[in-house]
Amino acid sequence: SFPPATHEIKDLEKPEFPRQGVVLHGYLGSRTDLSKKFYFVPLLSKDLSHSIQIVSSAKSHGGRQHPAHEILKSLSSNTPVVITGLLKVREPAASKDLGDVKKIKTQEVELWEVQPLNEFPKDIIITPDTVFHPENRHLQIRQDKKLRDAFDFRAKAATICRDVFSKDLGFIEIETPLLFKSTPEGAREFIVPTRRKGLAYALPQSPQQFKQILMASGVSKYYQIARCFRDEDLRADRQPEFTQLDLEVAFAGSEDVMTCIEVLIRKLWQDLLEIQLPSPLPRMTYEQAMSKFGSDKPDIRLGMSIYRVDHLLPAQLISMISDVSQPVVEVMLFQLGAMDSDPKATRAFINGFMESANANDFKDNPDGAPGIFVYNTKQPLQGLGPFGFEAAEEIERLLEPEPGDLVVLQARKNAPFSGGSTPLGNLRLAIHKAAVTQGLVPAPKGFEPLWITDFPLFSPTSATEPGQGGGAGLASTHHPFTSPKSTEDVDLLLTDPSKVVGEHYDLVMNGIELGGGSRRVHNAEMQRFIMEKVLKMTPERLSEFSHLLEVLRAGCPPHAGIALGFDRLIAVMLGRESVRDVIAFPKNGKGEDMLVRSPGVMSENVLKTYHLKLQDE
Repeated sequence: SFPPATHEIKDLEKPEFPRQGVVLHGYLGSRTDLSKKFYFVPLLSKDLSHSIQIVSSAKSHGGRQHPAHEILKSLSSNTPVVITGLLKVREPAASKDLGDVKKIKTQEVELWEVQPLNEFPKDIIITPDTVFHPENRHLQIRQDKKLRDAFDFRAKAATICRDVFSKDLGFIEIETPLLFKSTPEGAREFIVPTRRKGLAYALPQSPQQFKQILMASGVSKYYQIARCFRDEDLRADRQPEFTQLDLEVAFAGSEDVMTCIEVLIRKLWQDLLEIQLPSPLPRMTYEQAMSKFGSDKPDIRLGMSIYRVDHLLPAQLISMISDVSQPVVEVMLFQLGAMDSDPKATRAFINGFMESANANDFKDNPDGAPGIFVYNTKQPLQGLGPFGFEAAEEIERLLEPEPGDLVVLQARKNAPFSGGSTPLGNLRLAIHKAAVTQGLVPAPKGFEPLWITDFPLFSPTSATEPGQGGGAGLASTHHPFTSPKSTEDVDLLLTDPSKVVGEHYDLVMNGIELGGGSRRVHNAEMQRFIMEKVLKMTPERLSEFSHLLEVLRAGCPPHAGIALGFDRLIAVMLGRESVRDVIAFPKNGKGEDMLVRSPGVMSENVLKTYHLKLQDE
């Protein structure tokens, strides 16, 4: 056992503390030996944010030996200890803080007793330059104040979310089950076998179906900070298990939900970042976003708008950049003002980019590689010779280029937008990233929120996305519970489902999707029609949603909701590249936790218990 602390170290920087005995908890820092009989050692606070100097001498003022002096000498840095001593005033120290640790410079502690609470092994070396691997995540966290600060920030954000929804907006926080069943919502699931032969749970992709069930249960406003699971290919912004802020509102449509989220987002940015976001948040339809920026989650801070120009271009130029019959040709301007409008430097930059591996997908585009021109007033038609006189003049009027700017053309098939981006939209991001990396343009700053609305209700199926497993060649863009937007869209379900617009909305910040939501189908017959007749789900697949259809049949009111990726929200607010930087124990790109070594290998006994058998590959 050990005595409780009388004070927190961070509180001792207040000058009004009198000379008194104190008991402090914390970690030892690096000891400074003035002699064999006199040591200084910093004591770091429990949260590693502050330190106070401990003064140890071999003998007391009465000349007696101090056992604590020898004990202190035997202890390593980073040892957790209890220090008992005399708090007294010192001359204000001129020394700097210990990295991220703030020194208490007006007080020090004369050591009376030291009690080590554990040992710190000598084979673990912690210095400011030590780089710990994921296998030592606990040491990464201990050493990196940015990680600990991110966890603190995350906790404060969660508190604000709960305050806004519970206190200000009248929502009820309700937990939903983690042991669910497999249903084809759109993503791959994790299966949890049971000891009952042939039966298994599935971990929820989201609380989607349960929150809709709550809407039919007399709950008018639901929310939770929910754990979700998806067996997907991992990227910087994806984890197999993640947290989302989930909500649903009965007797409501998209405007009600978007209003609630705007209240929250403005509160988070104001309270935690002291930044005032616009009210209301700007909006853009899916068609507008794809046309203007080539992305359904555009980073509008970059500018670089895209324009359709095939009607302006000579046929010969179009045939030079694409073999597609009657393609759509789009153009964008990339301004390289940081290069002092030097066309030669611009040419060197873009040649280097196009020769790099980052450009392979663009050069191999089956619709044609991009046509890239450097605007140069010293060349015929300012470097736009292939455009011809009339087209070059129109492009100049449209883009207003300056010497050294890039004019980029890209062709694509003349077909409705689908998916999340166009080739030129992807090229826009790649060129900008390369220019930022080389210091040619500044990295974008600030926050630009944006609602994207009016997505297609259905998208063509893809080999990489399982969709709902129907036979129509279509999958729900969001999920199969999203409602058509208007009566005209309901009519299109019968004649041309690919043209149906859904009442689906995404919240985007700086080119990152923070979350998405929709008004839901609340009528059981319409839900059955979409699944059975439009998506052409098999009877077996349809039966997996029988519980939801039964719930909707019982007088379920209209309802709408949204889910924000909480990990991603925190990463964006803090400007972190990856959600792994705001999660205490993230998985790596293979879905592994290297600290605890999960997932683990199943033994023969475990396989037998759960009636499982491994197949040979």
